Amino acid sequence: MTEKKEVQYRLAEINDLGRLVELMKLSITINLGEYLKPEQVEASFELMGVDSQLIDDATYYVAEHNNQIVACGGWSNRATLFGGDHTTGRSARKLDPLKEAARIRAMYTHPDFLHQGIGSALLELSNESAKRAGFKKLELMSTVSGEPMYFARGFLVLERLMIATSSGVKVPMSRMSRQVI
Repeated sequence: MTEKKEVQYRLAEINDLGRLVELMKLSITINLGEYLKPEQVEASFELMGVDSQLIDDATYYVAEHNNQIVACGGWSNRATLFGGDHTTGRSARKLDPLKEAARIRAMYTHPDFLHQGIGSALLELSNESAKRAGFKKLELMSTVSGEPMYFARGFLVLERLMIATSSGVKVPMSRMSRQVI
C-alpha cells in the first residue's frame, strides 16, 4: 500500500512553469508508459503539456509536498478541450456556462504520489470553482491512465478516439463528461 503523504494545494503561478513541464514529462513518460507503446508515449508529448492560459485565468492548481510540485490540474472556461501551449487548433473562446461544459484540463501526478487522492482533490477544487462560475457540466479528454480515476468520480465516456499526431502515430483518448456536483 502506498503511504499517503501530506500535500498542500494552491493556485499555480507563472513562475511554476518549469517545474510543471518537468512533472508533466515524468507523468506522461512513467504513468502513461504503463499503458502505451513507446512510440505512442513519445507522440503524446505533441498532444499534451502546459497550457499557460489556465494559469493566467487562475483556474489551475498545484499540489505540493515539501515544496515539490507533485500534481497539477484544473479547469477552463475556454473552448480548448486538451493540449498545451504548443498544440495546434486551440481556441481561447469563452464558454457559455448555461449551454456548454467547463473543461477539466491538464491533470498530472508524479508517479510516487499516485493513488493518494491528490488527483481527486484537484478535481474537486476544479468542480467547486466551475460551479461558482455557473457551469452545470464538466467535460474532459482523458488518457487511458486517467480513465479509472474519472470513472470513479462519476465521469462517463462520450466517445473513444484515436488522435493522430503529425508523425502519424495514433494515441488513444476518451472524451468524458459528468454533471457538476
